[in-house]
Amino acid sequence: MNSVPYYVGRFAPSPSGPLHYGSLVAAVASWLDARAAGGRWLLRMEDLDRPRCEPGAADTILRQLEAYGLAWDGAVLVQSQRDDAYAEALATLQAIGALYPCACTRSQLALAPRNHEGEIIYPGTCRNGLSAGATARAWRVRVPDVNARFHDRIHGELQQNLAYEVGDFIVRRADGLFAYQLAVVVDDAFQRISHVVRGADLLWNTPRQIYLQSLLGLPTPSYAHVPLVINAAGQKLSKQTLAPALPETGRSAILAQALAALGHPPPAELTGAEPAELLAWTAAHWKIENVPARSAFATPLP
Repeated sequence: MNSVPYYVGRFAPSPSGPLHYGSLVAAVASWLDARAAGGRWLLRMEDLDRPRCEPGAADTILRQLEAYGLAWDGAVLVQSQRDDAYAEALATLQAIGALYPCACTRSQLALAPRNHEGEIIYPGTCRNGLSAGATARAWRVRVPDVNARFHDRIHGELQQNLAYEVGDFIVRRADGLFAYQLAVVVDDAFQRISHVVRGADLLWNTPRQIYLQSLLGLPTPSYAHVPLVINAAGQKLSKQTLAPALPETGRSAILAQALAALGHPPPAELTGAEPAELLAWTAAHWKIENVPARSAFATPLP
C-alpha cells in the first residue's frame, strides 16, 4: 500500500438502473485506487436527471456494492437534494458574466457539427444575444478559444480546445434541471475529492469541468479514466445497450474478471476466493500504470 498525505476518492453512479459489469469495473478501480493510497472512498448518487431515475435503483446499487465488498465511507451524497448549492454556483457564474441565456431547441441544432464523441458543437447562435421574440430556455457558459491541457494518470498529457471541440456548454437545462457539468464540479469540491477515477466515457468532459473549477475558484482533482467495457457490437455496456444487471451468484468470478480488465488478474491460488480477499490482494498490489487505456470486451459472466 502506497499511502498519500491526502486522498479522497468517489464513485458516483446514476440510479437509472442496477449496476452492470461495466459500472462494476469503474467502481472497483475507484475503490482500489483509494484503498491502495490509504484514502477515503465516498459514494454519490447522481440523480440530477429525475425523469431517468428508476424507483428503488439507488437502494439496489447500495446492496450490489456491499455484496462485492466495496464498502464506502460516510453518508451517501444525493444530488437531487443539492439544488441550493448548484443555484449558488450558477449565480456566481452569472455575476462574473460567464453565462448567457440560450433559446436554441434540439431541432434547431440538429444540423450543427459534432465532435469525435458525437456531441453537438454549439455554433454560438445565442452568444451575442437572443433573437427578437426568442425566449431563453437554458444557460450556457462562454468558453475561450484556447487549448486546455490536462494530465490523466492513465492516458497521459491531453488537450482540448473547448471553443472548437465543444462550444459554449449548458449548465442549466431547458427543463430547469442543473446540468451534470456544473453539479459534478460543485459536489467534488464539497466532498473535498482529491482523486477522480471513472470511466473513459467521461474523459473529454474533464476540460469542461476544469474550466468551471477555474471560474468558480475551486480546486482541480487528479484524474484517471479507466477503460470502458464494450459488448460484441463495440458498444459501451449501459442501460441503453441492454447491459444485464450484475447477477446474484458467481460474484467471485465476476470480480476476478473485472480485476483482469483493470490489468490486475488475481493469482491462480485465489481462484474462488471471496470478494473481500480478492480486493485485499489487489489493493496491496495496485498500480495505476498497469491499468490499460484501451476498452475491454465483456466476457460471458458466470
